[in-house]
Amino acid sequence: MNVAYVDASALVAVAFGEASGSAIAGRLDGCSRLLASNLLEAELRSVFARERLDFAASLVAGIEWILPDRPLAPEMTAVLESGDLRGADLWHVATALYATPEPGQAAFITADTRQQAVAAALGFEI
Repeated sequence: MNVAYVDASALVAVAFGEASGSAIAGRLDGCSRLLASNLLEAELRSVFARERLDFAASLVAGIEWILPDRPLAPEMTAVLESGDLRGADLWHVATALYATPEPGQAAFITADTRQQAVAAALGFEI
């Protein structure tokens, strides 16, 4: 898949050497376009600050920021019809739907299993 929406959990896994990190890094490298909500940067900076580490700006280099110009109510409704997610996870999947109205044409890269299940139910490649 050339286009992928990336969730903060995926980049945390890569940055902190979690078990899934190397597979996720390979997956990210195989994409020609990475999309994300700018909420991702806040989530990453929060993790780095909590760990008392300098933020690695290279983690977000090359990401195309999705900045919706309208409320995402239709996308959130569709996501919640596919499964329950917490607020930030809901926002990321809804933003991915906004950015890629045909989910089968994009991947959703996350380390969160619940988010994976909901994104897959919507038609995203996981």
